[in-house]
Amino acid sequence: MKINFKALFASTLCVAGLNLTLTTASHAADREFLNVSYDATREFYDEFNQSFGAYWLKRTGKTVNFKQSHGGSGKQARAVVDGLKGDVVTLALANDINEIAKSGQINAGWEKEFPYNSAPYTSTIVFMVRKGNPKNIKDWTDLTKPGVQIITPNPKTGGLPRWIYLSAWGYALKQPGGNDAKAREFVSKMYHNVKVMDPAARASMTTFAERGIGDVLLTWENEAMISKKTLGNKFDIIYPSISILTEPSVAIVDKTVEKNGNKWLATGYINYLYSPLGQEMAARHFYRPRNEKVLAKYAKQFPPLKTFTIDEVFGGWAKAQQTHFVNGGVFDQIYSSKR
Repeated sequence: MKINFKALFASTLCVAGLNLTLTTASHAADREFLNVSYDATREFYDEFNQSFGAYWLKRTGKTVNFKQSHGGSGKQARAVVDGLKGDVVTLALANDINEIAKSGQINAGWEKEFPYNSAPYTSTIVFMVRKGNPKNIKDWTDLTKPGVQIITPNPKTGGLPRWIYLSAWGYALKQPGGNDAKAREFVSKMYHNVKVMDPAARASMTTFAERGIGDVLLTWENEAMISKKTLGNKFDIIYPSISILTEPSVAIVDKTVEKNGNKWLATGYINYLYSPLGQEMAARHFYRPRNEKVLAKYAKQFPPLKTFTIDEVFGGWAKAQQTHFVNGGVFDQIYSSKR
């Protein structure tokens, strides 16, 4: 039976599922506001915008016409650089915001404007397998076995797949005798098992869950948990022995809000992400909140997991991007050898 995975997301979390979603009637709005985000946050920001809009109306008496734009994080960053007038960006990784900052649209030092280096919630990388785990996939090394078909998005267009790639590389480095040469060999073997490489996370979820392709999907923890909630008898979630701590980042697009007068609104919007209400919403959508009290409240839904950070293993996003993901970088070298 074919699964309409997008419809299941929509029915479960009450969202229209459009690429550009309006959450307040435009004819009644005093302000328009665009959040340019990555692919997996549609449902979260649909609820968040409604909650923040009600708060803002009560505080200021002003209504806001919220719009959302979603896609692969890298593509979204390029869209802002090329002229998409977002008021804020809520992207999958800091480097995508750094690329916008290079264009002069976001001020340098953006990561220090809000707590936790402007990353209000975290996630990690998990494996989603078909019910019963027929290929017996338990850890990263199982992804390199002959006959295992992997579904993962493209690191050249999305944020999630760059986290996935670096998580696999970090796993290999942390094995006994691990070094960059062994990590490269390991990651190369893993990508030789990739069956389909979609442009963004939600497209890969559709390939795996709706089209029935592949043995294992590498994805965000929150995406896997949503699918488990909606299709619990169809799939299992596998937590590897170690994974990367993913830290989706947020920033105000300074050039846009200076022109349209939305700076105060944008600041309030991002601050609301850190509020107890915002953190509760993040947890309900299976992101790991930064607020310790909220995290403790939802502790049962987040299994303990050993993680490492990008700074610890790769020296930060700028260095990782330059080494692995620029044109002709290590990823291109690895993947071109597959063909």
